[in-house]
Amino acid sequence: MIEATALWANDDRFVGQASSGHALVVDAGAEKSANSPIELVLIALCACTASDVVGILRKKREPFTSLEVRATAERTETFPKVYTSIRLTYRVGGDVTHKAMEDAVRLSKEKYCSVSAMLEKAAKIEFEIEYGQ
Repeated sequence: MIEATALWANDDRFVGQASSGHALVVDAGAEKSANSPIELVLIALCACTASDVVGILRKKREPFTSLEVRATAERTETFPKVYTSIRLTYRVGGDVTHKAMEDAVRLSKEKYCSVSAMLEKAAKIEFEIEYGQ
């Protein structure tokens, strides 16, 4: 079982901590001295799928040198302001075959990424892959 807590610090800031024991500051107010809860959801999506893709590329012995996953998202205008569409951009460096990268992204989306699976219940998630050196 995973547990998490949010302890009010001041103003609209909280210190969050989960079972791993690592803490982070969350700012739910307008000041934004830290990431907001909804921003953390996008960060979690990027990290989840990036982790999957790195693992898959390693298993395939693809010579990647970098990977960046960026997300842009749209939210509803009314509360609760949930994400309705998310676009992921994967930028991979190195001599990675297009098929290996496409397979890795597809496997992450369809099979492995828990965050993506949860978000897809509310938002359409699309992706693109950019290849660089």
